[in-house]
Amino acid sequence: FGIHALLVVTVTLSPVPAAAQSENDVTGEDVYPPLWDLAPENLLDFPVKDNKIVIRAWNYQDRLGVYKSLLSASAKYFDTFGPQNSGNILWGLPLQHGWQFRTGRLADPSGVTSCGYENGELLCQSVRSWWSCMNYYLSIIPFLGAVEAGLFGQLPYEIEILPPEEQKDDFCYSVKDCWSRMPKLMDDWKAFFEVNDFLKISVSSASLSSFKLDDALGLMWKAHTSSIAYALPKFHDSLKYLSDPEANFGEDWANAVDFIAATHFSTDLVTTNDFQAFLPQRMLVKGDVLPSISDFSPEQNKVLVSLRALHKANKLTGGLLLKLWQKAMSTEAGRKKGRELIESLPVS
Repeated sequence: FGIHALLVVTVTLSPVPAAAQSENDVTGEDVYPPLWDLAPENLLDFPVKDNKIVIRAWNYQDRLGVYKSLLSASAKYFDTFGPQNSGNILWGLPLQHGWQFRTGRLADPSGVTSCGYENGELLCQSVRSWWSCMNYYLSIIPFLGAVEAGLFGQLPYEIEILPPEEQKDDFCYSVKDCWSRMPKLMDDWKAFFEVNDFLKISVSSASLSSFKLDDALGLMWKAHTSSIAYALPKFHDSLKYLSDPEANFGEDWANAVDFIAATHFSTDLVTTNDFQAFLPQRMLVKGDVLPSISDFSPEQNKVLVSLRALHKANKLTGGLLLKLWQKAMSTEAGRKKGRELIESLPVS
């Protein structure tokens, strides 16, 4: 298969991209996750109790603060890739989480509690939310990997992650705890944050920086897909709280990440915002039938249809489709072509 044929077979991963934002246009509030300004920016902005920095991982603002501290601590490594830290490839994580919050995907889908709802505890993230549980492995685990890698230097206190009220055994709560329970996953994230050591050296040379950025993206996506692969079976039962269309979309999204990851797709501020523009802006409910969900744009309907078809095709081939795509993306030139196709192939 050629790269173009593969992308056609996958029924297109992306719609027509939104109009590119100016590099200087990175200050508008709408480009940042909801409540970004209110989130803690540094680890010492979190409360300290019993000589431990305490993070409420099931509070949206605290989890957002984890991301903000990661972006702040790593900003110096991405100075040459965009103004105001906009070129930092960690933006994809908080922006996805912000989209989940804005669309109600972090609230209690069982309706048993008021967790995550405006008339209840708005900033609460429900442990019954499949999205919130999956995101734990894309927020707290990367964060603890960064702590272990020394991104924050020598901290004066230990880190303590507060557990949820239910399903406590499904998560880990400190560097030591996570290393003992999921060493491979922690090692993947630690390896990504250590890549910044040579990224820092390379930024003085324009010819080297793009190659090193590709290396960094490769390590980040490796850790990202490892997190999803680890969490998917663990939280499969949580899909029962969702409508069938939403549950299908969640699994389709997880499958698509593997294809996007293979291209080392850039997850900077502008690119991620452009890419997210066509994601569904509310939870899918019973009665939503693709490709004609009336309050979704044609592009949003098309994305959902494409992700569904991609997932079905990959399952039908026993994962061969993904392996072929990954092989096509095994060189830097192939990945560049893959990214260009994902960004620009029109919706047919």
